[in-house]
Amino acid sequence: MSFELPNDFKCPISLEIMSDPVIIQSGHTFDRISIQRWIDSGNRTCPITKLPLSETPSLIPNHALRSLISNFAHVSPQESSQPQEQEQEHSQSLISTLVSRSSSYESRVESLTRLIRLTKRDSLIRRKITESGAVRAVLDCVDSCNQVLQEKSLSLLLNLSLEDENKVGLVADGVVRRIVAVLRVGSPDCKAIAATLLTSLAVVEVNKATIGSYPDAISALVCLLRLGNDRERKESATALYALCLFADNRKRVVDCGSVSILVEAADSGLERAVEVLGLLVKCRGGREEMSKVNGFVEVLVNVLRNGSLKGIQYSLFILNCLCCCSREIVDEVKREGVVEICFGLEDNESEKIRRNATNLVHTLLGIQ
Repeated sequence: MSFELPNDFKCPISLEIMSDPVIIQSGHTFDRISIQRWIDSGNRTCPITKLPLSETPSLIPNHALRSLISNFAHVSPQESSQPQEQEQEHSQSLISTLVSRSSSYESRVESLTRLIRLTKRDSLIRRKITESGAVRAVLDCVDSCNQVLQEKSLSLLLNLSLEDENKVGLVADGVVRRIVAVLRVGSPDCKAIAATLLTSLAVVEVNKATIGSYPDAISALVCLLRLGNDRERKESATALYALCLFADNRKRVVDCGSVSILVEAADSGLERAVEVLGLLVKCRGGREEMSKVNGFVEVLVNVLRNGSLKGIQYSLFILNCLCCCSREIVDEVKREGVVEICFGLEDNESEKIRRNATNLVHTLLGIQ
């Protein structure tokens, strides 16, 4: 049989596997190049729902789905060629083993391992698990002190969260409490998966509010950003970005002392930290904290000179917001040669970079 990837991984426009999945206002995910082409053609409606989009639609990176697509590549074609009917029957047996109180540790681990593989590519099995009431048994495994059970159960929950209808249900079932506990005391791999799971759950707007208001959820992510390894820091920054798309969460993130930690992370090369700062600068508290961090302007200027297109875009935006509020920062930005850098970006391939560079120049030259 031929090797087939899950339909969830395919762009609704191109019908190809997505390399850079992004979410638009309607909540649907598309490959960036396909939806950008749709927008550039003058369309201002969602290709699926036909609901209207804003004049300049935001394309929000779906980091959780991108990670799942990447991980799926490690599943071999031989593993994926099992007939669908046989997989459906086998999944029921695995679910029964997982929920049975009499199942041994070894059999639970084996069931989780196989269900992870199946749910990576089969939407029907993902729904079957949630409809069977097996989520409770998976959550119990997350509560386990056993690292193997914990890591595999988190991986399964991450796969289940691919279904939009599962995202709210998982939060209602108490998954956030488990995630926060893992972020605090779990193994490095478990912490990274837990942060990725938060990112996936936060795709739904109501979950952004619920997670953000949950005690210690944001502070646990900030702590992971400060103390974690490279993978943990990247996943925690991604989760913070997803949560900060909800305006009320920005003050919460700032109040956890995140700004200086994000600046340090950005200085070490974690550009996702710059993206989070690009959201925090929209709130007054965020701007105030950024203005207190020594060397912050220098960090952003370094991104302007050496960063990716996304990093440059956000750095320009942050600098413009700060310059609009502080004459001292205007003077510092000018001393760093930012005006000249902006002039050099006038022909950049990114329309957002060109626009942000122009706005920053107007701000810098308009303040005498």
